[in-house]
Amino acid sequence: MTTTTPSAPDTVATHPIRPSAGALLVHALRANMRRYGMLVALAFLVVLFQIWTDGTLLLPNNVSNLVQQNSYILILAMGMMIVIIAGHIDLSVGSLAAFVGALSAVMMVRHDLPWVLALVLALLVGAVAGAWQGYFIAYLGIPSFIVTLAGMLLFRGLTQIFLEGRSLAPFPEGFQNIAKGFIPEMGPYTQYHNPTLFIGLVTVVFLLLREWRDRKRQVAYELEVLPTGLWALKCVAMTAAIGAFTLTLASFHGVPVVMLVMCALLIGLGYVMRNAVVGRHVYALGGNKAAAKLSGVKDKRVTFLVFVNMGVLAALAGCVYAARLNAGTPQAGLNFELEAIAAAFIGGASMSGGVGTVMGAVIGGLVLGVLNNGMSLVGIGTDYQQVIKGLVLLAAVGFDVWNKRRAGR
Repeated sequence: MTTTTPSAPDTVATHPIRPSAGALLVHALRANMRRYGMLVALAFLVVLFQIWTDGTLLLPNNVSNLVQQNSYILILAMGMMIVIIAGHIDLSVGSLAAFVGALSAVMMVRHDLPWVLALVLALLVGAVAGAWQGYFIAYLGIPSFIVTLAGMLLFRGLTQIFLEGRSLAPFPEGFQNIAKGFIPEMGPYTQYHNPTLFIGLVTVVFLLLREWRDRKRQVAYELEVLPTGLWALKCVAMTAAIGAFTLTLASFHGVPVVMLVMCALLIGLGYVMRNAVVGRHVYALGGNKAAAKLSGVKDKRVTFLVFVNMGVLAALAGCVYAARLNAGTPQAGLNFELEAIAAAFIGGASMSGGVGTVMGAVIGGLVLGVLNNGMSLVGIGTDYQQVIKGLVLLAAVGFDVWNKRRAGR
C-alpha cells in the first residue's frame, strides 16, 4: 500500500506595498480635515490679503493691531467653544461684557478704586453672573437659549442704568495697558525686542518637545503616526511660522500684554479640556448626555462650571474692550456674542455638541479677524463685509455637516 503526501499548494511571495509619502499626506489630511481645514483657510486668507494689500497686512504695526483689535472676541470664543462642546449656547456674553465694562468704569472713574482691585471685582461679578445663569440651566433645567436670552436683555438694561446713557472716561494707565500695552524692553540693543525673541524661542522649544512626546507616546501604544519625513516637515513648518510671527512682533514694540493673557488662557483651558477630568466630562455631556449620566458624570455640576467659566471670560473680555476704548460706553458689546459663536463654529465646533477644541476657537476668531482687517484695508464696505462673513459662517457649518456624512459613509 502506497501513501501519497499531498503536495503543498503553490504559494506566491507577497510583499506589503508601502504607500508613498504623498499618499500618506493625503490620508493624514483627510483624517484630520476638521482639525486642519480652517488652519489652511487662515493661511490662504493671510496670503491672499498680503498680496491684495501690497504687503500691508503683515506689516509689524498692523499685526500688533490685529492681535489687540480681536483680543476680546478671541477671549469670548474660547469660552463659547466650551459652552458649545457641552451642548449649550450663551447669548448673553456681549451684554455681560458691556455691563462689566460699565461697572469697571463706575468703580474707577466715579469712586477712584485702584484699577487692580476694580479688575478683580469685575471678574468676580462675571463669575457670579455666570453662576446665576448656570444655576437656572443646570439645576432648574431651563434651556440655555432662554436663560441667556433673558440675561442678554437684563445685562444690557443694567449697563444703561449704571452709565445713565453716558460714557465714562478716562481709565488709569495701568488698566489701559491691559489692552494697549506691550512688554517692556530689556537687555542690550539688538534692533529687535529682546523679550519677544526669548518668548518665541521658548514657545518653539515647548511645542517641539510636546510634538516629540506625543509622537513617542503614540508609537508606544502602537497608534498610527505620520512618517518621520512628514513629521519633520510639520515641525519645520511650525517653527518657521512661529519664527516669522515672532520676528514681526519683535521688529515693532514686541508682544502685546493682552496676547500674553490670551496665551495663558489658551494653554490653561486647552490643558483642562485635553487632560483634566472635567474637560473629558464636558465632551461626554455634549456627545451623549444620557450615556454620560449613566457613566457617572455629574452633569449638573459640569454644566454649572461651564457657565461660571464663560461668565469670567465675558467679564475679562469686557474689561479688555473698555481698556482699549479707554471708556465705558452703553453701546459696548453689541454683536459680540454672534462674533464669538461664529468663531467657534468656523473653528470646528459642531451644532450637536461634543466636538471642538479651544485652539480651534482661536483659529476661527483669527479667520474672522483677518477677514475684517483685510477687507477694511482694501476698502470693502461694511455692508459687503457682513455678506462675506455670513457666507464664510455658512460654508463652515456646511463643511461640518458634509464631514459628518462622509465619516458616516
